[in-house]
Amino acid sequence: MIYLAVITVLLLAGCSPVSRIANNTNEIRTQAQLLADHGMAINDPVVVTGATRIDTLAAGIHVALGGVEDKESAWLNTVWMIAAAAIVVGVCYLLWSSGLGTFVRIAIGWLPRKKVSQAELAVDMLDPNRAESGREMIAAMRSDPEFDAAFRKAQSRRKKTL
Repeated sequence: MIYLAVITVLLLAGCSPVSRIANNTNEIRTQAQLLADHGMAINDPVVVTGATRIDTLAAGIHVALGGVEDKESAWLNTVWMIAAAAIVVGVCYLLWSSGLGTFVRIAIGWLPRKKVSQAELAVDMLDPNRAESGREMIAAMRSDPEFDAAFRKAQSRRKKTL
């Protein structure tokens, strides 16, 4: 009897269709046993025979359940894929917004072409044997729209103060 209780608790913990079938089958067997006991108490062989037949059929269901597997529904699989994609996108966003993405890019040596050309121009500008000046460096940096907007704003502030 304790085994039946343990099996019932374990089956109740699962939410798969196979576990629900097993749980319902256990309940059918319990009710059939109660009906058989009642049939014996009132001395009714038809009730006892019917209850025994129900119990036997339910036992057959338990045997057949050994060869049955749960099948995941297509929509649930799609939900899991969407959730996984959202997690990947979220991790990538966190990496980039926290600055770790830049660290990873530098660590693996992937640098944008524009930044590399600006760095080369800066090195050339600092070399006394080269003719590049600060104006060329600023012109290269102004190709970045954000820098250009900030540069224009700083220029207009400077003109107002003069």
